[in-house]
Amino acid sequence: MPALVAADDCRIHYDTFGTNGPRVLLVPGLGGDGRFYAGVVAALERDHRLIVLDHRGAGRSDRPEGPQSIETIAADAAALLKATGGPAHVVGHSTGGAVAQVLALDHAACGLSYTISSSWARADTRFRTLFTARAELLEAGLFESYQRLTHVFGHEPDYLAANAVRLEAAVTTARELLSPASIAAARVRMLLDHDRLDDLPIIRAPVLAIAADGDILIPPSLTRQIAETIVGAELVVVSGTHFHPMTRAETFAGLIRHFITRVSDAC
Repeated sequence: MPALVAADDCRIHYDTFGTNGPRVLLVPGLGGDGRFYAGVVAALERDHRLIVLDHRGAGRSDRPEGPQSIETIAADAAALLKATGGPAHVVGHSTGGAVAQVLALDHAACGLSYTISSSWARADTRFRTLFTARAELLEAGLFESYQRLTHVFGHEPDYLAANAVRLEAAVTTARELLSPASIAAARVRMLLDHDRLDDLPIIRAPVLAIAADGDILIPPSLTRQIAETIVGAELVVVSGTHFHPMTRAETFAGLIRHFITRVSDAC
């Protein structure tokens, strides 16, 4: 399995797909596992060179104890791009969208364009209340409850019904996948510290913001705020809930393909 060894010796897992076309970095959300993008990869790998990152502290990457931050994940992503061939179009969903913001601001040479999906630039009161409660569930060792609520926050009712057996299996393995609780909870709490809203106007790279009209985890208003703050950013609102890049992968991939083609033709 390919891995980047970060400056602190943390091994960052990544996968690559495709041999032709523009380079694209896919950064997953809070779950931190790049396999979230399996459907998107299947739709894009024929004509894109894809790099799919697992966050440190999650997925197949190492889980070092200590502080967790969006900035550290962004630094890992920047180092990965440098190690694998240079700048790329950056796509980040949810927490990955926060990582994309930090890349655009603090590692601007790494990104050719940025797609920021269902994300936020400053936590409001509702966000703080919700994600503090999620962290408290993990700190209390209630992994199964945390996972069940994640399914409810992330999916449409019809999807929950149609995939009940598979989703319950994920509940059964939640303790194993989310341990140690200290790291999982710290990763949730790092989201409360992400506040780059006032910095966003300095971004000059092309930006596409995508929101889902039924997203109750990261309401569309937070993504709209990002689009309205970045000069020239485009906002697209799609049907679906928070996990729309997974459940409606063809739609998501189509938006990425169209956006990258358009900004590449403009250069």
